[in-house]
Amino acid sequence: MEYNNKPNPDDRSDNAEKLQAMIQNTQDNIQKAEQSLAFTDSEQQRQQIEAKNERRRESVESFRAEIQDET
Repeated sequence: MEYNNKPNPDDRSDNAEKLQAMIQNTQDNIQKAEQSLAFTDSEQQRQQIEAKNERRRESVESFRAEIQDET
């Protein structure tokens, strides 16, 4: 039995647009999480939200660096 497996072509033509959308979504999530801080009285939950937002900010910087690589 012969297999005709061919890899998908490497189409990166829209990577910059996808990365920009990911940045916008991540920034929206940061903003929503910061708004939710006003409604929590748990210090543990507050720390978790702040830590997650810090990771999100790092991701945004990585996305921006990747956009520069793509363009």
